Amino acid sequence: MKIKDAIVPVIVAMAAVGGLLGGPLALDAQVGKSVTIVDANMAPEKDLSGMPHMTPALVKGILDQRPFLSMADLDKFLGQTLSAEQRKELYGRLFVHLNLNTCTKEEILLIPNAGPRMVREFFEYRPYKALAQFHREIDKYVDDAELARLEQYVFVPIDLNSASDADILTIPGSGPRLVREFKEYRPYKSMEQFRREMRKYWDAKEVARLERYVTIGGQ
Repeated sequence: MKIKDAIVPVIVAMAAVGGLLGGPLALDAQVGKSVTIVDANMAPEKDLSGMPHMTPALVKGILDQRPFLSMADLDKFLGQTLSAEQRKELYGRLFVHLNLNTCTKEEILLIPNAGPRMVREFFEYRPYKALAQFHREIDKYVDDAELARLEQYVFVPIDLNSASDADILTIPGSGPRLVREFKEYRPYKSMEQFRREMRKYWDAKEVARLERYVTIGGQ
């Protein structure tokens, strides 16, 4: 047994009760921490312009059409202009996070260098309750660097009624205001309630983007 095989379950258990030394662990996060990629729905124009194969027309198109509510949507848009090889290179820098519980085989294969084996492993452990579960299970098959690389592409939706501040703050583009508004309307009874309340503060497109990252009791 690898030493890390023995200690990871302990770390995960400690994360579940608030982390070591009173501070949040990376394992608390429900959206993978960026290593090389940025969120296609949040990247500023300047950053998009500096990415592989990005023309001014493509940058404008992304800015005009986002939010992309799935990676398949982004790939469909870019596929009108870029080849599969060009998109593979770009996806090492730019992506739309995959919901571990709903993403398709085709979307997983858009992660650079993810193959059929990784599709199988991603699917095997559904449903994911927390990103720490993904971390623990996929750690059986890859080294730490590859685990961190894969984890940046994925997320597990947070429960609106129980998510910690730290969990909420992993949503791309979040901040103290988002934490405050999410928590103000607890308990949520339905996603329609979430949409109604959040539309007081953000437009429909932004609410749709945020909705990707949340759930109510697994709804």
